[in-house]
Amino acid sequence: MKWQGRRGSQNIEDRRGRGGGGKKAGGIGGIGLIAVLAIGYFMGVDPATLLNIAGGGQTTGGSSAPITEADQQAGQFVSVTLADTETVWKEVFEQQVGRPYNPATLVLFKGATQSPCGAASGASGPFYCPADKKAYLDTDFFVTMSKRLGASGDFAAAYVVAHEIAHHVQNELGTLGEANRARQRMSQGDSNRVSVMIELQADCYSGIWARYAQERLKTLERGDLAEAINAAKQIGDDTLQRNAGQRPNPHTFTHGTSAQRQAWFQKGFETARMDQCDTFKAQNL
Repeated sequence: MKWQGRRGSQNIEDRRGRGGGGKKAGGIGGIGLIAVLAIGYFMGVDPATLLNIAGGGQTTGGSSAPITEADQQAGQFVSVTLADTETVWKEVFEQQVGRPYNPATLVLFKGATQSPCGAASGASGPFYCPADKKAYLDTDFFVTMSKRLGASGDFAAAYVVAHEIAHHVQNELGTLGEANRARQRMSQGDSNRVSVMIELQADCYSGIWARYAQERLKTLERGDLAEAINAAKQIGDDTLQRNAGQRPNPHTFTHGTSAQRQAWFQKGFETARMDQCDTFKAQNL
């Protein structure tokens, strides 16, 4: 992905380096921890809750850890990627929605921070909080993706940002709020199914972003799409459960299978149409 030396976004809130400390969730180790962290990945609400439930711990405050050169570079990468999403969705909203796009703010933190949706932990992965219309990201999660989830490459990391911003797109359109309100009135099984629809639509929107980035911004390089599609595969519910030593249980899926996530990302990329991403009306996910 061609990102060095390009324009960054002004909608970055950098909380790295702030003091505050705080406790981190405990009681989980090894592959079990990886599974919990991965399952919390790409959620439209705070995934740190998963760690609190599974480990009985809490994550509070901030982090005063020093900002390394790698942190600085990762921050620049996220800023450029966020700027690309702003360019793309501004055009898509004008062409397909008929109104202006209001961009999200992306919060960079290191270790821990707070959001209106709850505590944010670097371990629990990135998430979007509808309450303040901000995406939260500890870029150390890119290392987790590469070394523990098998999803390496800069475009795989860009897919992370694009997916969280896709939740913001859903929020701007009213889709996310409507779906989450409906989930509150449903059984657990039905609620999980709607959650899958939310996540797959975000994957489809991420595919639209990738298509525009390729055609309008000319930033994709050979192998980039393969990196994103592999990332979609590695964070499918069935793959996560299987890698955690469990038999995949479709009734508990909240994000979709690897095949579904790959298919919807590809559908967005191939069609570049938001109306083709309506997972809520799809006969087959």
